[in-house]
Amino acid sequence: MAKDKDINDILRDEGEEAAREYHDSAEPFNESNPKFQNGDANGHDDGHDHAADGDGTGAIHDLGERDAGDDIELPKPRQWVLGNQFCRKFLSGLIAPGGTGKSALRLAQGLSLVTKRSLTGEHVFKRCRVLIVSLEDDAEEMQRHIRAALIHHNIPLDEIAGRLFYATPKGMKLAEMRGGSRQIGMLEKSLRAAIERRQPDLVILDPYVKLHALEENDNGAMDFVSDLLATLAIEYNIAVDAPHHSKKGQLTPGDPDSGRGASAIRDAGRLVHTLTAMSEDEAKRFGISPEERTRYVRLDKAKVNLAPPSRTAIWFKLVGVRLGNGDADYPNGDEVQTVEPWTPPKTWDGLSSETLNAVLTDIAAGLPNGQRYSGAGSARKRAAWTVVQKHCSDRTEGQCREIIRTWVKNGVLVEEDYSDPVDRKVRQGLRLDTTRRPS
Repeated sequence: MAKDKDINDILRDEGEEAAREYHDSAEPFNESNPKFQNGDANGHDDGHDHAADGDGTGAIHDLGERDAGDDIELPKPRQWVLGNQFCRKFLSGLIAPGGTGKSALRLAQGLSLVTKRSLTGEHVFKRCRVLIVSLEDDAEEMQRHIRAALIHHNIPLDEIAGRLFYATPKGMKLAEMRGGSRQIGMLEKSLRAAIERRQPDLVILDPYVKLHALEENDNGAMDFVSDLLATLAIEYNIAVDAPHHSKKGQLTPGDPDSGRGASAIRDAGRLVHTLTAMSEDEAKRFGISPEERTRYVRLDKAKVNLAPPSRTAIWFKLVGVRLGNGDADYPNGDEVQTVEPWTPPKTWDGLSSETLNAVLTDIAAGLPNGQRYSGAGSARKRAAWTVVQKHCSDRTEGQCREIIRTWVKNGVLVEEDYSDPVDRKVRQGLRLDTTRRPS
């Protein structure tokens, strides 16, 4: 190596592996060594007492600073794997309460990568290998979940052979306390061995809370765990994902603070999403029955620092799949949950200006007895949403109510007091602002 060539030059010209070898073989600083007494390792004398610096041992650690002016070429694009869910060299997470299909969704997303099919409606950049490490289920339960997804999405075994791997270790931890200090656990070494053996592009570790034996509410402890995960992602150039349980109570879609434990867990992830069940209001708007509501879940960006923000949720439906594995004792066999993409009905899609204006004309005319229509949620005979549904019979009550609410909010319909000719009292009704009709 040329004398004036430092680690940054090696990194740029020869790559990460060469730079790492050079760094590992570098001679540590020792003030008794003559080569360090009047300057640094390269013989540069800056008049500074380097022996007084560092960590108290006299060793000077290379900061690895770069001259930005030397970066002539454009950097390579980030290596996304699936949509904006997973990216090489980055840690991702999915925050969700129990029973919302968190593991089923991650399995379906993994199968999308393995088969290069968009099973979840997200873009697959290239076909990949996936390793799923389940720290809750045993091997038989993982087999059930995998088989349910294969049956539902019509995927033959030979399409996933050599590309989808799973493990169900018990008792091993990525990090633990030994001798009063945080230590790297056996799971970290086992993960490294499996990654080198199977060469996955994505590793899913489910769930985060079972990864370690440290204090979950200690920021320093959780930072230690997250650093280990991020190191694996960077060193092996893979995407690492660790789904995470939410706090108790109501989960707000897209809330990055909804995960349980210390905030360091949230801060470490660059790609964090939430998964929540459909709310009662959403069910009414989409025409979903109360009994079916919890089968529909929404995926929202909570913290995605690598991609532009989005206000649109991605929806999925939880589906029960019969495995056909019955025997003499259990003739019905198992039904196991998987997921499929679901698109909510669009309130305004396909409604022409002519149709909307016909609705507004009828609302402006009022009822035959002289009463005005009402936008109030408790209105019955005077309910304005019924006029919308008369003209738009394929829309649900919830969608028709949403159209009325939008018009009131935008000033197309104005709520004002008027003298009711039937009840002979002042009450509120809707008036059309003709200047705001759809054009």
